[in-house]
Amino acid sequence: MLELLFCSMLTVLPDFLFRRYAQGKRIGEEINLFSVWYELRWGITACAILTISLITTIFYYHPATTKVGSFFRTVTILPETSGRVIEVLQDNNALVEAGDVIFRLDDASQAAAVATAEAKVNETVASLSVAATDLAAADAGVGQVKAALQQARDDLERNLTLRERGSSAVRETEIERLENLVNKREAELDAAEANKSSVEEKISVLIPAQMASAEAALKQAEAELAKTVVKASVPGRVEQFELQEGDYINPILRPAGILVPTEFVDRERFAAGFGQLTANVIKPGMYAEMGCLSKPFTIIPMVVVGIQDVISAGQMRPSDVLRDVQDNGRPGTLTVFLEPVYEGQADDIPPGSTCLANAYTNNHDLLDNPDLGTGEWLFLHMVDTVGIVHALLLRIQMLMLPVQTLVFSGH
Repeated sequence: MLELLFCSMLTVLPDFLFRRYAQGKRIGEEINLFSVWYELRWGITACAILTISLITTIFYYHPATTKVGSFFRTVTILPETSGRVIEVLQDNNALVEAGDVIFRLDDASQAAAVATAEAKVNETVASLSVAATDLAAADAGVGQVKAALQQARDDLERNLTLRERGSSAVRETEIERLENLVNKREAELDAAEANKSSVEEKISVLIPAQMASAEAALKQAEAELAKTVVKASVPGRVEQFELQEGDYINPILRPAGILVPTEFVDRERFAAGFGQLTANVIKPGMYAEMGCLSKPFTIIPMVVVGIQDVISAGQMRPSDVLRDVQDNGRPGTLTVFLEPVYEGQADDIPPGSTCLANAYTNNHDLLDNPDLGTGEWLFLHMVDTVGIVHALLLRIQMLMLPVQTLVFSGH
């Protein structure tokens, strides 16, 4: 409307003034409801062309969008295991700190597993004491067999000495018996030493391995027990939390609620979705203005800090269907990231608010170029100048927004 009024002052109004004062035609006489097109056809045609050109220029070089918002992440309150709730320690909308317990699940089976694992650890510790006793017994057995072996060797050596001297008191059968006895004692010594080595290996290798396995099983059981206690991972506010004792929670099918973090919300960054036609116009560093529903009558100066280099309408995932481009839905928007020019101006805007934004092309640096042609210089001046029309439109929108929302929307 403003563009039409402005263009009519440059086209229709001069045409009417010429008809009225140069040709003497009067409203209601020569210029009436039926002859207005014929009499003012040049002005009306020029007005239409100029208005369309002006609106196209404004919206192309100073793009606007009604799709602006600040996004924030949420954390799903979800246990790592299924179970029935036995205790709820937080209420809906409660503020929690990291590590605060939100609710507990029935832990009877997990506690029993922990007790079993602890008993296994104690059993392994006891087996170590038993193995130490077995080692002492095996050591004593080795000493006993060594003594018996030494006695058998002494008897055999004495009988062999007597036989060499030609004594008739020595019989061959006795020497053979003593030789067999020495061989037996040597075998018994080997068996005793092998038994001692086995006990030593048990103490140094087997029991430590059993202890490590038992401790690992205990840690696993304790980890499963810890899963029955659901804690807040980050500071935040508990939302949509209506859990009651006796409810059954499943980590796949039924979450317990949502935790909205309080420390990790970026209140300084807003994402705006501009039309794809503006892809060659919007650049990082361009200035913009923004107004939000949650903060009426306020215009916040912004600056473009980044542009997403892809458009979401083209994303795809591997599937068993060959994608056809004509199946794409509505054209995606160019995602632009905005931040306030002055720090703190957007702090009182709740995350998730719906906002409006205008971006303004600035050719100030180009206009300082001495090699710039006259026609281009005039065009760039015109582009920068008509930006005030869009700025005025944004202010009228923010001024009328409460009236339109509260009165004309049926609320």
